[in-house]
Amino acid sequence: MTLHADVIGDPIAQSKSPVMHNFWLEKLGIDARYERRHIVDRELPDYILRSAENENWRGCNITMPHKIAVMDLVADPGDVRGTIGAMNTIFRMDDGSLMGTNTDAAGFMAPIADRDWPGSHAVIIGAGGAARAVLFALKQSGVEWITILARNQLKAMGMLSSFGMKGDVLAMDAPVPKADLVVNASPLGMVGKGPLEIDLDPLPGTALVYDIVYNPIETDLLKAARARDLDAVDGLDMFIGQAALAFELFFGASPPDDCEDELRAKLLA
Repeated sequence: MTLHADVIGDPIAQSKSPVMHNFWLEKLGIDARYERRHIVDRELPDYILRSAENENWRGCNITMPHKIAVMDLVADPGDVRGTIGAMNTIFRMDDGSLMGTNTDAAGFMAPIADRDWPGSHAVIIGAGGAARAVLFALKQSGVEWITILARNQLKAMGMLSSFGMKGDVLAMDAPVPKADLVVNASPLGMVGKGPLEIDLDPLPGTALVYDIVYNPIETDLLKAARARDLDAVDGLDMFIGQAALAFELFFGASPPDDCEDELRAKLLA
């Protein structure tokens, strides 16, 4: 019995999730496959229904534009809707029911949970779904003050309010304030998107700079951080971290932890 799981979205050809999940499946000798599925908006309900009826289907990862719409189609016992506000993972329970969750927040924290950085003031660039996951994670970690740089400042203010976080909102091109952590949670700097032009000079030497973009892996933001000898985290760490959590939900096994260099090489090929 070959199990399977998917990543769904529109578009979906760019997703590297199959490379990662199938790498882990092969390493662990699990009889399963993980595939891309191009699903447009109108096909989403039928995809979920058909998947629920297939006992070999273990779940799916969800990319844009379905992270909000899918919340109406599966169980949400963890109140993802009321917290992060978007689902990126659906998995099958033992009784055959489908449950939704979001692994982005935990995946974001995984690379920095053990790092020694003073976590009182963080800057988040962007106000989309990824920024919500980052904001949720930082609230859980005890960050006291959040500054959001966003084009839609009203939306960003609403995010702070919905999470009950203290902070402020600045224009996207505003100078970065002195902070302990800067996170780019926007698409800026990604291949095919506009540049992210940020001056990191106001940051103290102890600051951490985190870019969730992983194409390219070495963004201009990370180059600027390294030029200042600041601690820096690339987006591949978050990508692998959130996928590892989903993999365990799908297949009931943790990914192997002794081959990350080999995996990163495959993802960057």
